[in-house]
Amino acid sequence: MKSKAELRKWVTELTANLERFNYEYYVCDAPTISDSEYDRQFHELRALEEEFPDLRLENSPTLRVGGQALDEFGKIKHRIPMLSLGNAFEEKDLFAFDDRMKKLLEADSGRELEYHVEVKFDGLSMSLTYEKGELVYAATRGDGETGENVTRNIQTIRSVPLRLRASGDKKLPSLIEVRGEVILPLKDFEKLNREQAERGGKIFANPRNAAAGSIRQLDRKITASRPLTAFWYGVGACEGCDFESIDEVQKRFSVWGLLTGQYRKVCKGPAEVMKFYRKIEKARESLPYEIDGIVVKLNRMRELDQAGFVSRAPRGMIAFKYPPRQETTVVEDIIVQVGRTGALTPVAILRPVKVGGVEVRRATLHNQDEIERKDVRVGDTVFIQRAGDVIPEVVSVVKEKRTGKEKPFSIPEWCEKHGIEFERKPGEAAYRAKNAGGELRKRRFEHFALKDAMNIDGLGEKIIEQLLDEKKITTFADLYRLKESDLLALEGFKNKSAQNLLASIAATRETELCRIIFGLGIRHVGERTSKVVANAFGAFPALLEARVEDFEAIHEIGPEVAKSLREYFGSSEGKREITELLAYVAAIPPRKAGGAGAFVDVTVVLTGTFPTLSRSDAAKLVEDAGGKVSASVSKKTTFVVAGAEAGSKLDKANDLGIEVIDETELLRRLGV
Repeated sequence: MKSKAELRKWVTELTANLERFNYEYYVCDAPTISDSEYDRQFHELRALEEEFPDLRLENSPTLRVGGQALDEFGKIKHRIPMLSLGNAFEEKDLFAFDDRMKKLLEADSGRELEYHVEVKFDGLSMSLTYEKGELVYAATRGDGETGENVTRNIQTIRSVPLRLRASGDKKLPSLIEVRGEVILPLKDFEKLNREQAERGGKIFANPRNAAAGSIRQLDRKITASRPLTAFWYGVGACEGCDFESIDEVQKRFSVWGLLTGQYRKVCKGPAEVMKFYRKIEKARESLPYEIDGIVVKLNRMRELDQAGFVSRAPRGMIAFKYPPRQETTVVEDIIVQVGRTGALTPVAILRPVKVGGVEVRRATLHNQDEIERKDVRVGDTVFIQRAGDVIPEVVSVVKEKRTGKEKPFSIPEWCEKHGIEFERKPGEAAYRAKNAGGELRKRRFEHFALKDAMNIDGLGEKIIEQLLDEKKITTFADLYRLKESDLLALEGFKNKSAQNLLASIAATRETELCRIIFGLGIRHVGERTSKVVANAFGAFPALLEARVEDFEAIHEIGPEVAKSLREYFGSSEGKREITELLAYVAAIPPRKAGGAGAFVDVTVVLTGTFPTLSRSDAAKLVEDAGGKVSASVSKKTTFVVAGAEAGSKLDKANDLGIEVIDETELLRRLGV
């Protein structure tokens, strides 16, 4: 009988052996033992852990299967936001991207920039956090800032290392966020759907949906039963390790045991990128997994940092999409949707057809110019595609199939028929409704009540429609004048439901300035822009007096958005709407010091452990003050906030002569 010490040593050896076998099989595709030998060692380890639970290690491979089902997923805030990418669909878009990069980097016109290019996996975006080499949690992308905690399910994916592999004299980072994509290979997707059909289960539309559905299982046994894998390509927060390039990131990942895509290359200039794009396009049908394009990134980290970002997308990266698969169907009708800003968007009602595994019943026609350019008529047979493999759109008409019964469509004629006044400003493609009545007001109220805007729980489309029909509301301020008797007069309301809605409205009487700005539904102004504007101005009085050039002076605000902001805040209608609303709602200013945008144009690097703040809390304070939090130290860094065990970032800051402060000084500068 072995002693406890001997058993502990044997459990440690078995754990290390099995993780090495997983790495060789799933990452290197070069197994060194038979499946039966792997199973024998696995079962031996599991038996030992069951008999001596205290011997099980945190990175045990037995964690990859079984376990109790969860009641729900928790939330995890990403230390560095998971941003989306801008898209390119044509060769000219890629060359325009290259021109923008040269201007941003002030590069010589004759110098070819270095790009890292790789396939764009069509899966579920994921972030892994390793501390001292150990996997501590995994989170979905979510809204980019906060995702779902799916750690227990990610542990079931055998290609994902529970502990990073140390190699040579290269130390593992003390903390690193690894970014990538969870996918289900095509052959496994087809097998899963066959099995689902046989047992009467859900049939997945495509591999991406199957991967997402598998990861979001509350019972991890279901996740473990599905042959998911994952590819890793990027870094969020990182401490104790610096990278010079994206290429170095991926090479280091491979050393650590993280699976990276085999189709990648460092290219000089857009012409080389185009060669890679065409090569992969030819091989697309034979790949073992779904892709929808390639990702093009500035390879050098210092250049990526210098390029910065705009809104929710890094400037130094772009997704170059492949033409999506197309299908034909019939346009059975054309309707017009009224947006929250009054934009009139024509929509084709289609005979249902599957495109890329998803049933499509509607497709956008974009605007009247597009209808006329493509000559789309009611009754036409058309090619449709999912633009960017997501949004269905009509590509072209199969005119050979016309019978003569097809009917042209005109937005102006539709507006006249429905009694809607419309306008089309010079230089704009869209018609806009001036008096779309309840429809336009309904869309604006729906937007106002959104979770990311005023977050009025329970104020849905049907209730808004009733309130408008009964003339209980015409402005946002009217919501705060509602009484219980007003709601009880509506269909479906009882005392309790009326009280709940009124309480939900009352809960928004003190709301962050950025939420109110977003809720107003100003054209071109999304959630991120609303935060940027709120941080820059701090309060409504300054916004109401701001000029176009004041808005343009804000980082991330371009001329078109600046003009739209000025048109709203400078108009008599906008000022009246805000004045009435502020009689009932207090706008909470962003937390920052010394006037609007105390940290505008300031780039901060956070490193180490702080006495009172988590890094995510410190990052939020900096961003709320208009600053930018960077993952790496460079010459563009304004200052570094260093805590305990600051590591290599502190050393690099000292080498570059960059100011270093502590948490106390950061809070003083923020006025917190």
